[in-house]
Amino acid sequence: MITVHDNVFRLDTENTTYLFRVTKFGHLEHLYYGPLLAPGERVDALAQKRTISMGNNVVYDETDELYCLDQMYLEWSDNGRGDYRLSPTELKMPDAFFVSDFVYVSHKLTDGSVPMQTLPSAYGGDQTLVLTLRDTSVSVTLSLYYTVFVKANVITRRAVLTNESPDPLVIRRLMSMMVDLPDEQFHLYTLDGKWIKEAHLHRRPVEYGILTNASTTGASSNRHNPAFMLAAATATEENGHVYGFNLIYSGNHAGYVEKSGWDMVRVSTGINPHCFEWHLAPGESFETPEAVMTFSNQGFNGMSRNMHSFVNDHIVRGHWQRRERPVLINSWEAFYFDYDEGKLLQLAKKAKDLGIELFVLDDGWFGARNNDKAGLGDYTVNKKKFPRGLKAFADELRKLGLEFGIWMEPEMVNPDSDLFREHPEYAVRHPVKKPVFGRNQLVLDLCQKEVRDYIVAQVGQILDETKASYVKWDMNRHIAEACSPALRNQGEFYHRYIIGLYEVLGRIFRPRPEILLESCSSGGNRFDLGMLCFSPQIWTSDDTDPIERLKIQAGLSYFYPLSTMGAHVSQSPNQQTLRATPLSTRFNVACFGCLGYELDLKYLTPEEKKEIKEQIAFYKKYRRVFQYGAFSRIPAVKENKVIWQCVSPEQDLAVTGFFQTLVQAAESEDRLYVKGLQPGTYRVRTRPQRLALARFGGLVNHISPLELNPDGFLLHQANRYYSLPDCLEEYQSSAAALSFGIPLNNQFTGTGYNQNVRMLGDFGSNLYITEKLKGEGEENA
Repeated sequence: MITVHDNVFRLDTENTTYLFRVTKFGHLEHLYYGPLLAPGERVDALAQKRTISMGNNVVYDETDELYCLDQMYLEWSDNGRGDYRLSPTELKMPDAFFVSDFVYVSHKLTDGSVPMQTLPSAYGGDQTLVLTLRDTSVSVTLSLYYTVFVKANVITRRAVLTNESPDPLVIRRLMSMMVDLPDEQFHLYTLDGKWIKEAHLHRRPVEYGILTNASTTGASSNRHNPAFMLAAATATEENGHVYGFNLIYSGNHAGYVEKSGWDMVRVSTGINPHCFEWHLAPGESFETPEAVMTFSNQGFNGMSRNMHSFVNDHIVRGHWQRRERPVLINSWEAFYFDYDEGKLLQLAKKAKDLGIELFVLDDGWFGARNNDKAGLGDYTVNKKKFPRGLKAFADELRKLGLEFGIWMEPEMVNPDSDLFREHPEYAVRHPVKKPVFGRNQLVLDLCQKEVRDYIVAQVGQILDETKASYVKWDMNRHIAEACSPALRNQGEFYHRYIIGLYEVLGRIFRPRPEILLESCSSGGNRFDLGMLCFSPQIWTSDDTDPIERLKIQAGLSYFYPLSTMGAHVSQSPNQQTLRATPLSTRFNVACFGCLGYELDLKYLTPEEKKEIKEQIAFYKKYRRVFQYGAFSRIPAVKENKVIWQCVSPEQDLAVTGFFQTLVQAAESEDRLYVKGLQPGTYRVRTRPQRLALARFGGLVNHISPLELNPDGFLLHQANRYYSLPDCLEEYQSSAAALSFGIPLNNQFTGTGYNQNVRMLGDFGSNLYITEKLKGEGEENA
């Protein structure tokens, strides 16, 4: 909670304390952010010691030669006052100068969160502190908001700038937060990538100078996610100091980490100043997006658990908050654009037989949409594909016992569309220059009210007509020409576009709260907290290769819970990488998320159908643990292993994924680690899965009574109807022993096969279920 005493502000969560104070000149001096301190902790011991003047200083006030802002730990800092580190502001003040100096005037404590006027924000906070700062010479006020989320161990911060002068003010940079931290030989961890290679974790040492994590594409981007970590050099998954930062925003963002010559590390995050310029007229205010901060002394997993709790309880909202997500089938990789109602219904019938709950109709259902060159912007149903209309098709799905979901890309338009022919002015284009295209499409200008109204009306009509229960909202290109005839000042385009997007999403989905919205942007191009305020889950990546997904989903897991990640089982070889992987591994990776299938089911063998049916039944049984259990990345001793784990809230059940990338000859012993369980005795068992005969090639003749041609018809047919059981292991062990690690059965090493040999090979995997044994007289589930 928040306490204030003698101009010292203390913000406590369950496990952390954040301290700062007002200096004698009215600046905010940062004192501490770390593990929870005892009540009544004296701040003088924690405060920076300034006992002698340093050379080459600019002193803030001639009455105190030791007061140099450039050498102080601060909560906020301005330009032109002697602090030469990166300021969170660049303001052309009403007096036409770039010098600002905001000092403390007052503060106010409020219970709960304070909603924002123009942007989505976290909800359900315990207390909010609002500090009012005013410039020393110009009538401009800066309000700093700190909201404490006690159980999540999170503090959010944002800023509101108000122009109270009679002259305009120009904002070129206004970050959401800033804080100075003492260096711990920090490393910066960011999630970087590109299409089908999103969210790969990268580690860089924080050295003298500025490190930037930013997007300029008009969205939060697959290039650099807005989330990042600062970790002490000695931090591991389970131990050490880790600071996590994120931003509740879906547009261009920037995060800066600067190490000064005094070994102070300044962190700031907010709207990217790239092409940003906001004119603030007299009496107007500008609010920044809300920034998110957390700290853990329990390593990366501890930081992740804080962030996961925060997202599940304070970002995702409404009907789908903490609600289990349905298992779906998506039509895209099965058919692309080449389908009709008959094909789709056949896929739906097979999906229902396997236990799937939701059918998602992907791209191609509207206008002249037979490829990606036409139709975007139109919402007339393609009568060749759906002669009875979309409502009749959706009704047929519901008769089968499936819910209906639909794909849309409302922010885009093709030049070959009725909308563009009628309203070319709706598209984002430079008024003179030749337009640039991405995926044969232009972006619709959400700065224009007419465009927003059109999208809301058209999308709402389709959703109401079909009674859709799910929407996949896509955005398949970056913004390039940031121009709008609706704006006098084009420097406002990127931010106003995002405000317009949030308005559209709110107008469509708030009146329809039971629709499950899954955001998508060529996969994970807009995977951020802003979208999660509207979209309880996001399509993680267009790459459904499970081995690539190990990197993508692991990267996102540092900041986002599994309940937010769409993850599908697709065909093998994979359509993005041509990598062939076992069906079991495709499922074992995808179940650590919101499970779906994306393949043409008619090509499955009878054995594969059996296996998928078993997979879905297993997932439904443990769905809540996968989606809402405590997720951990377990450090693997070997470089070719990845271990994930989900533990139930009661800490009496765990599901562990053991994944092998490339096999090594004569694999040595593997160990299973299960952490975070309450004390007691547990039964550990492997989830049963099948081994396709075709995987063994000519080796099958060593166990077959008949000699079979590895490429022949007989083995091909046998592979359709028969499979080998994979190794089943079962152990009884204490929680302490499981945390230490128990050895597993040997892997196949080329010397023979029996039912106790683990047959992983390249890209093999197993799931292990660990359940606490019930007391005497009770039966285990």
